[in-house]
Amino acid sequence: MISTTLDLMRHGAPVGGHKYRGQIDDPLSAEGWAQMRAAVAGQCPWDVIISSPLLRCVEFARELAQRHDLALELEDRLKEIGFGEWEGRTATELMQAEPDLLMRFWSDPVNHTPPGAETVTAFRDRVVAAWDQLLVRHRGRHLLVVGHAGMVRMIVRHVLEMPLANLFRIQVPNAGLTRIRVDDDGERVLPRLLFHKGSL
Repeated sequence: MISTTLDLMRHGAPVGGHKYRGQIDDPLSAEGWAQMRAAVAGQCPWDVIISSPLLRCVEFARELAQRHDLALELEDRLKEIGFGEWEGRTATELMQAEPDLLMRFWSDPVNHTPPGAETVTAFRDRVVAAWDQLLVRHRGRHLLVVGHAGMVRMIVRHVLEMPLANLFRIQVPNAGLTRIRVDDDGERVLPRLLFHKGSL
């Protein structure tokens, strides 16, 4: 039996506050840097670090990799879902302008894509493809995967075999850590969610 452990870490608070940021490339705020540094607490149990290429993820991932002399790999498929015309807008703004559309998206994102946005099924396909490839390429290792709330939600949903429509029932805090262990005996692969919304 070979076990692969993957720690999924959402980025800290970015410059510009809470909004549907999607693929807008805002860097971390001072608060966001502090959140991420506190979450790892000076520890480094990982063999390699994987990161979304967006600044709010990769700048911290690069600092951590350099400090501990670890390999850093960028994975474009782990970018946040693209929110189309909603990018840069807050939930409060959307509730005032399009309350029915926002509520339909939260309750059934599969069938209610925001205007011009990436579909949830397309997002699922790219994130799961990246996940599957990480499991093959880094089998038996301990990985830190730095990404976004949507990425963490999608991987947890995939591992637990939840309906795609329930994606937004999973809350992911800034700089929160989620640990998944995947046991593989060569014939069967068994993923287990060890903890969610944690820290080291």
